[in-house]
Amino acid sequence: MKNINKSTGYLIVLVFWTIVLTLLSTVTSNAQDTICTYFIHDDVYEFDYDMDTVMTYDEQTTRFYSIEVGYRQVLCLDLSDTTERVRRVIITYPDGSKSREVLDSRDKVYYTPFGPLKVEVGKPKYMILL
Repeated sequence: MKNINKSTGYLIVLVFWTIVLTLLSTVTSNAQDTICTYFIHDDVYEFDYDMDTVMTYDEQTTRFYSIEVGYRQVLCLDLSDTTERVRRVIITYPDGSKSREVLDSRDKVYYTPFGPLKVEVGKPKYMILL
């Protein structure tokens, strides 16, 4: 077997670590980010995915509360009204098309598809006429 000199050995190690770091950065850059928004009555909390840290608190004062879901993000939408209610949810896709849903909002969790999306969550209602 041929002897490898010192500079060739360094080159092999450098190439190896370059490949490893490139693979790691590719895997982590393609990983999804999940954002969590929790609704209870008119209170809106945004959490990290572990749901152990409140990032923001807001009060829903308008008819719809808007949430921007970024590229390759998923929204975990936790609707936790204490009585039997429904909420209208409108999802706007990048091409401008919209999806309208009426969701049960008593202790239910929903997930969106990958973003970018705009999600608008209506105030809780006893019923919504279609």
